[in-house]
Amino acid sequence: MKRFWAIFKKELRQIGRDPLSLGVLIFIPALLLVLYGYALSFDVKHIRVAVLDESRTPESRRLLDALFGNPYFAPVGTLARRAEADAILAGGRARAVLIIPQDYAGNLARGAVARIQVLVDGADGNTAATAVGYFEAMADRVTRQTRLEVLQRAGRPMALPLVTPEPRVWFNPELESAPFLVPGLIGLLMMLSAVIATSLSIVREKERETIEQLLVSPLRPEELVLGKTLPYVAIGVLTMALILFLGWLLFGVVVRGSWLLLAVTSLLFLFAALGMGVLISSVTRSQLMAFLIATITTLLPALILSGFIFPIRNMPLPIQAISLIVIPRYFVDALRSIMLKDAPLAAIWPNLAALAVLGLFYNLLAAHKTRKSL
Repeated sequence: MKRFWAIFKKELRQIGRDPLSLGVLIFIPALLLVLYGYALSFDVKHIRVAVLDESRTPESRRLLDALFGNPYFAPVGTLARRAEADAILAGGRARAVLIIPQDYAGNLARGAVARIQVLVDGADGNTAATAVGYFEAMADRVTRQTRLEVLQRAGRPMALPLVTPEPRVWFNPELESAPFLVPGLIGLLMMLSAVIATSLSIVREKERETIEQLLVSPLRPEELVLGKTLPYVAIGVLTMALILFLGWLLFGVVVRGSWLLLAVTSLLFLFAALGMGVLISSVTRSQLMAFLIATITTLLPALILSGFIFPIRNMPLPIQAISLIVIPRYFVDALRSIMLKDAPLAAIWPNLAALAVLGLFYNLLAAHKTRKSL
């Protein structure tokens, strides 16, 4: 225990002598959260729409007022004829062209099907699909209400549909991107900072040729790994608290679940991530190489294979198998469940068990590699 505390205090002093690195470990993840939080968004808003209104009736104007009275669509001009649609879409001045035919109001009055045409730029498939969904929902709502009023004025009853869906969205009623993205960003940034920080710890001793002092000491590899790791646990907890505060302050993302469960999940994640960092440190000979390996093995897997942006269930089975050893996969899923859904332990224990197993694997392997290097 005395040997462990000696390494622990030594690492704390080493961190304290380099306040710049300490600031980078704490504030750079917070800064990246702010940048990515505002830059990354799945919300499709202000879709540029050109309009060709061949009907020119109060009913068509009501449709256009409803369409452009929300933040999802922005008018960019009106067309005089259909031939102009190709040019405005090809030039990128509009992402969609709405064409309201001449018989739009007449079909509404007769109770017939009132059709409108929407030409959408499909170069960006996700935005195009979202825009089509917005158009369908908006047109259905406005057209249904307009037809009801027209038929009521004419004294004619309107047949109601047999099934009327009434959707209710849980956990994120506004369907905003921030509640989904912020927990994923926390997992990405915490993984990157934790692994890079610890990956430089042991290799720093090698570069400064102080590793020989450890070779002649009775220090055991397990004590060295723990002594090098635990100071960064405290830094990771502080960074996590700062990121959560900024997520609430800037994006309104609050922790709906148990803070105790969140703390346990975060500690298990740090246990696994820091073990991976020490493992990288024990098998490299220079800080530059350790930094490159840590960045490559954390940034891309945490971004692509963690479920942060891309659903894992949609990936090919071999890729899904590789993602099983990606630490942020389990942390991001557990974090979203706790923060957004108030999930209990029974709902996330498989993620916690996976973090514990990966933590034991990386730390034991790091101790073994450290023993060989010593």
